[in-house]
Amino acid sequence: MFFQSNPFEASKAVTFTGVPDGCDALLLAELVALFRGGAPQTVLHVASDETAMARTAEAVRFFAPDATVLTLPAWDCLPYDRVPPRHDVMASRLATLSALANSGTESAPALVVTTVSAALQRMPMPQIVAANHFSAKPGDTIDTGRLTSFLSDNGYLRTDTVREPGEFAIRGGIIDIFPPGTEEPLRLDLFGDVLEGIRGFDALSQRTIGTRDRLDLLPANEVMLAEGTPEKFRSRYRERFGAARSNDALYAAVSAGVRHPGMEHWLPLFYDSLATVFDYVDGPVIVGLQTGDALSARHEMIADYFNARVALSPAGKQGQQADDDFVYNPLPPDALYLSENEWQARLDDRVVGR
Repeated sequence: MFFQSNPFEASKAVTFTGVPDGCDALLLAELVALFRGGAPQTVLHVASDETAMARTAEAVRFFAPDATVLTLPAWDCLPYDRVPPRHDVMASRLATLSALANSGTESAPALVVTTVSAALQRMPMPQIVAANHFSAKPGDTIDTGRLTSFLSDNGYLRTDTVREPGEFAIRGGIIDIFPPGTEEPLRLDLFGDVLEGIRGFDALSQRTIGTRDRLDLLPANEVMLAEGTPEKFRSRYRERFGAARSNDALYAAVSAGVRHPGMEHWLPLFYDSLATVFDYVDGPVIVGLQTGDALSARHEMIADYFNARVALSPAGKQGQQADDDFVYNPLPPDALYLSENEWQARLDDRVVGR
């Protein structure tokens, strides 16, 4: 046992020393139990990278098998990239954010394990995530047009065969969907517009593995193209970058209500305001080893990629001919990420362990 009493009773900030390598997960498991003992609070652990996140979450599940432990990975693409995060990564993030946004005090997860990169990232507000859902049960009448619009607007990718989270396929009266947060995809059997049944199936063999009594769909992408969103984007884009160029593929696609690869890197233009993981988890924050170095490295990387994009943007050409094949107008780093001062301010507001 690490604790005989609450180490945070006398201070909001505590530094743990002399913890043997590999025992940090046991310490976390005991802290989780400590903060669940009174009024339940979700603990946030910030690891240095994805490997440390996965290792920590797995070890805490071993030491505290009854605790609900969630992970929040970072986008797997570079800052200011042309490509979007992988679909399965985004689905994993939305599954965790939806669980947090829709949980009550008693049902809140015990621990969320994330990384420095993910904790710096701005994301949709909890109420936006909570409000975007689609539910149905056998016997309900399904408007397939409304369901298809929900899937497209919330980032699901239409494919011929569903194999990964965030994909869907429609074959007549059968609709296959792989919702974020589920272990297997679901097959909806429709008779006309009536949902006759919901079955889970294996993504590899496509064989049915059981029935389900309810369908609950979450968003599969952090850019949710609700009604009016393209208009908001267009207005804010022009306000920041001036009139759109004729070869601006991003602006043209969003104006047409079509998803454009990499549009996630302009996330602030789709919403009135954004949140961070600190807005989803209101409990104590435990900062892992080497997070200070990871934080500095991440801020340096963000600044480097932003400066490179500015130099190649139409505004950065300073009178030279811009690239006619691709227009990339980067948002400033503080629009997408927490600055060093904001990061410290978030920690100052919390009970923090290091």
